Amino acid sequence: MAEATSQNKLWDPAESMPRPELRNLQLRRLQACVDGASKVPFYQEAFKKQGLSTDSIKSLDDLRRFPFTTKADMRQHYPLRMMAVPRESLARIHGSSGTTGKPTFVGYTSQDLEIWAGLCARFLTAGGLRSHHVVHVAFGYGLFTGGFGLHYGIEKVGAAVVPAASGHTLRQLMLIEDLKPDALVCTPSYALTIADAAHKEGLDPCRFSLKYGYLGGEPWTEEMRTAIETEFDITAFNNYGLSEIIGPGVSGECCERQGMHIQEDHFLVECIDSETLEPVADGELGELVFTTLSRQAMPIIRYRTRDIASLTHAPCPCGRTGVRMSRVKGRSDDMLIIRGVNVFPSQIEEALLRVNGRAAHYMIEVDRPETLDEITIRVEAQADSLSGRSGDTGGLQQRFQESVYAIAGVRAEVILTSPGTLTRSEGKAIRVLDRRKS
Repeated sequence: MAEATSQNKLWDPAESMPRPELRNLQLRRLQACVDGASKVPFYQEAFKKQGLSTDSIKSLDDLRRFPFTTKADMRQHYPLRMMAVPRESLARIHGSSGTTGKPTFVGYTSQDLEIWAGLCARFLTAGGLRSHHVVHVAFGYGLFTGGFGLHYGIEKVGAAVVPAASGHTLRQLMLIEDLKPDALVCTPSYALTIADAAHKEGLDPCRFSLKYGYLGGEPWTEEMRTAIETEFDITAFNNYGLSEIIGPGVSGECCERQGMHIQEDHFLVECIDSETLEPVADGELGELVFTTLSRQAMPIIRYRTRDIASLTHAPCPCGRTGVRMSRVKGRSDDMLIIRGVNVFPSQIEEALLRVNGRAAHYMIEVDRPETLDEITIRVEAQADSLSGRSGDTGGLQQRFQESVYAIAGVRAEVILTSPGTLTRSEGKAIRVLDRRKS
């Protein structure tokens, strides 16, 4: 086992488990997962249709014989018919936001909660968190898994938690100033909202006590990371999770920040072409598919996340042996098709943040006034850009439009707005208004 440096400290020795040993563990746990899933009516029926059972798993490759699970499947078994344990065995129930209907509920046993806390402790430790630190959590505490997942992971490390929750941004500033936390936990967009509020109050976010940011809950670009690190003078780390699988803790960055290590002793990951459903090669973008390996209450087989990313099995200098995933480029169901061109909102963000004179707040509006799609991007520009002190406003608009075309391949109208005019998010940012669907 590779010995980690103090900077890349391991929380759990399993993080650097040799690959052959890891695959043997995955096989045993996969067999147990299929056995547990066989108690769920949805899987009982699906397995019976295809003549599958626990005995069908002789190798990890046999997983591909099993059916996918989708969010629609979970909604059809609302509220708790995806559970593999009796109701009285549940220790907690979380759920998705329910923005497209009723939430999809997920259940946890006490053992599930213990494992979950440990998985969050892994990526927090990998990103430098230590027991003497204080962490300001500005995630929502509720059905959303982010707040509680990170909260208990922080406590597992031994650090102190300030459970600020989301919203009440001026109160967030007061707590950060007075309690002097070492780390900030929130969505990337809300981190910038906090920075904006600080500037309005005459405060310099770079003078806060913060050293680290553990940000997730929404896709964000490397350019957004640079903007956040510049605003706060911190090191920002990406992490990934989804409630259907467990919540945050599925993967996270180490100090190398060259991709997020997937906790493969607890999750089997596939990366597939969303159309053909066939695997894609390392380094190629595809849809992530996860199978839980240790979850008691709610084992999930081949869950289609709709999240688009790539995988790499190349060794990481930190010594962790888990496959790494790229940052999420977007969701297959969030992809915009503009006059036949596939566009992810993250491409628009990358294009905007590459242009000087920008603020990191924008809204993408898509319309079809007649027969052709039209895209408008409202961008908050820095005050000196709008006043003309840093150049011609029309020239700035043109640079934005050229950058969007160069990166996303679409022509867009860019409208510059004053700082603070676009709606701020206290949780996951809403970046797209697609009026074609209304």
